[in-house]
Amino acid sequence: MEEQVTLEANDLRLEGRFSPGAAPFSALITHPHPLFGGSMDNNVVWTAVRAFGERGWSTLRFNFRGVGASSGSHGGGVAEVEDVVAAADFLKSRVSGPCFLVGYSFGAAVAARALLQGLDAAGGVLISPPIAFMDLDFLMDTPLICLVVAGDRDDLCPLADVKNFCRRHQPPVDLRVVSGADHFYGGREKELFDILLEYPLPVES
Repeated sequence: MEEQVTLEANDLRLEGRFSPGAAPFSALITHPHPLFGGSMDNNVVWTAVRAFGERGWSTLRFNFRGVGASSGSHGGGVAEVEDVVAAADFLKSRVSGPCFLVGYSFGAAVAARALLQGLDAAGGVLISPPIAFMDLDFLMDTPLICLVVAGDRDDLCPLADVKNFCRRHQPPVDLRVVSGADHFYGGREKELFDILLEYPLPVES
């Protein structure tokens, strides 16, 4: 059962949904682009919530600034790092063990930027980072990325480019490809769910 929560990001208040789990780990799940209808109610975000909940993890999804009941205005993917920091702080107050960032599309870019800036997290899963839509050159320098998930029909995250990134990143990043999925995973949520449920994350090893 998800609990409605409010996160404090400096002078902003962000709406979120927290679900406690039995395992001492948590997943902080970030949503796609606010200017294109992205919110914490997105199908991919909800798929991630269900998958990590099934693993026994606590989960937190939230609306970035300017989305839904969250105050403030869109920050171009840079100011939103403060939102991720606030969400991570909330999780640390509720869950004893490591926090993992799970970002989708725009949310993957923000989660990666938070890791780049030194957020205290165990690692990150990036779902369809929009490398053909946003300037994400910084991903090559981003630490703690252990998994990228992408569809093979995704124009915003071209498979050839994401394969090249995963291969060249040091250390190399694991890639899981969802056959038949475009950027939005319509009709492919089950395949995504299975990957997020079954992938062996380092905090569990």
